[in-house]
This record gives sequence, C-alpha cells and structure tokens, in this order.
Amino acid sequence: MGHDHSLNPETMPHNPEKATLEGKNKFLGLWFFLGGETVLFASLFGTYLALKNSTAGGPTSEELFGLELVFLMTMLLLTSSLTSVYAMYHMKNNNFKKMQLWLGITGLLGLVFLGCEIYEFYHYIHGEHFTFRSSAFGSAFYTLVGFHGGHVLFGLLWLSALMIRNAKRGLNLYNAPKFNTFSLYWHFIDVVWVFIFTVVYLMGKVA
Repeated sequence: MGHDHSLNPETMPHNPEKATLEGKNKFLGLWFFLGGETVLFASLFGTYLALKNSTAGGPTSEELFGLELVFLMTMLLLTSSLTSVYAMYHMKNNNFKKMQLWLGITGLLGLVFLGCEIYEFYHYIHGEHFTFRSSAFGSAFYTLVGFHGGHVLFGLLWLSALMIRNAKRGLNLYNAPKFNTFSLYWHFIDVVWVFIFTVVYLMGKVA
C-alpha cells in the first residue's frame, strides 16, 4: 500500500536500488551501521590478540585448530559472496526469478557454513573440553567467532524474510534497496570472516 513502484524493462532505472531517496538513505544508513560494526569487531580482534596466549594450562590454538574444516567454511562463505554478486547483477537487469535463485543459493551456502561452525564448536566443547570458561583464550575465541556467527544467522533470517515477503511482488523501487542492503551486509560479514580465518586460525596454527 503506497509502494506501487513496479518495474518493467523499458522504465527500469540502471540502479533501481538507488533510484529513490529512500533507497539512497538506506544505502547511506547501512554504511554508518557497518562503520559501527567495524569498530566493534576491531575491539573483539584486539581483545582476542591480547588474550590468545592466556590458556590457563588448557589447549593452545596450535593444538586445537584444524584448518581443513575452517578452509571449507571459508570457501563456502566466499562463494556465497560471489553468488550474491550474481543476484545483484540480475536485479539490475530486472530478472527477479534469477535474482531470487542466486539469493537462495547464497542463503543455502550460508546455512551450510553455520552448520559447520556449530559442528566445530560442538567438537571443541565435547571433544577437546575447550569451553567459554576454560580460559581467557576460550572466552575471547568464542566471543569473536560466535559474534560473527550471530551476524551470519541474522543475515540468513533477514534474507529469508526478504525472499518470502517479496516472492509474489516481483522487483520494484521499494524492495530493490532492501535486497541491495542485504548484499552489502553479506559482503561485510564475509570480509570479517577472512580476517578471522587469518588472525585466529592461520596465525594460531603457525604461532
């Protein structure tokens, strides 16, 4: 109601996600939000680096981490970033069905990533007896990686809501900015994971 901005190939602007003032405001608002999130993650990284050697006699990062699963998780998330790019390409070309298809694949890859992370945590807690309370290292690790996992879960819920609510509406100037905002958010959590993979797992394994 009040949002009848349906697009057709003849009238669709080149960048439907920024064609309205509301769309431009959403784009700008997201960058302010991501700026705050960057500061938050930076502080968690700093805390982790300061505490990663405080193992209280428990397992060290070198003893604990295996890179095979984490490498698979990294590939899953990087691939999902690429599929979201494909989705936005089809959005700009007003192909709603293909956009939904690639967003669905993005969500599926994110879901598998999250499943791997839950499995990883389960293995650490029950197999290695490495818990949040084991040491300062444990607290810093679970806070940083778990906080990122929470962002992935939020992204998946957001994507599901977007896809379900707009399944019958098609693409329009009202929902195009929302799909674009999600895609940018997803890229952000992918970039954060690359830092986690490097700082926590790779540096932890060679430390």
